[in-house]
Amino acid sequence: MRAAAPAAARATVRAAVRATLAGAVIAVAGAMALPAAGQDPPAADPSSDDPVARGAYVFAAAGCLGCHTDVKGGGTLLAGGRALETPFGTFHSPNITPHPQHGIGAWSEADFVRAFRDGRRPDGDALFPAFPYGSYTGMTERDLLDLRAYLFSLPAADTPNRPHDLDPPFGWRFLLPVWQWLYLERGPLADDPSQPPEWNRGRYLVDVLGHCGECHTPRSRLGGLDRDAHMAGNRAGPEGEAVPNISPNPERGIGAWSIGDIELFLEIGMMPDGDFAGGSMGEVITNSTSKLTAEDRRAIAVYLKSLPPQP
Repeated sequence: MRAAAPAAARATVRAAVRATLAGAVIAVAGAMALPAAGQDPPAADPSSDDPVARGAYVFAAAGCLGCHTDVKGGGTLLAGGRALETPFGTFHSPNITPHPQHGIGAWSEADFVRAFRDGRRPDGDALFPAFPYGSYTGMTERDLLDLRAYLFSLPAADTPNRPHDLDPPFGWRFLLPVWQWLYLERGPLADDPSQPPEWNRGRYLVDVLGHCGECHTPRSRLGGLDRDAHMAGNRAGPEGEAVPNISPNPERGIGAWSIGDIELFLEIGMMPDGDFAGGSMGEVITNSTSKLTAEDRRAIAVYLKSLPPQP
């Protein structure tokens, strides 16, 4: 009984912290996601039969807000323009509002699915993999169409796209089919029948919708993910950040974190030592993981804990 007391105390403290901070984090996240001043966004509901409500949840899980809105520059929601610095040059995220000229308003359902599944624009040209279609290709068609329904329910922004500023040969679009041949494994992602539903849901959220490996996995010189070092961290992450190892390595990764530690981190950004996430991960928590259901956050934790430890 004495040994159980510290664990019970920690659980009580965590519950109190969660109750105090979760509301504030989610409130901030909701404020950042407003589609326009004075207009509330559609309610996100993964269990809804309404494609827009389901699409709003997919939108949050996929982290679309962070890349496609220039928050620091005061940009319009999803009008693009955020500069994403990489070892290959600077990408400027595009307008994905339903504007027919500057956004994706002229894209058909087939165009939209092909962009995510095959990494192709409506004109057939390959997309740069800064748009993480290498992960998004695993999305189910229902999630893709629901996401489109949500995006097309938002206001259109008349904001032209900015050209990328990439170092040669990485800016040569005609070479992208070669990159896709080397690295793109087209989806959708099939469930592993040997694993329980919670694990499969976690894998889908981590490896597909959340595209966590796009930042947390090291890349080759050509920008492809090193699949043998899944979640081992990346010293040359986006915007110059070093991205940590999130495999179950007990010293270099999150192997010493419990399922509950990971759940709390994804909800409010607090680590087991009491510190809080900042930088890009802070954005991910605010805009994405804090908006997930508790069941989905647990599924993510279960999947991450099941991965092979990476050095």
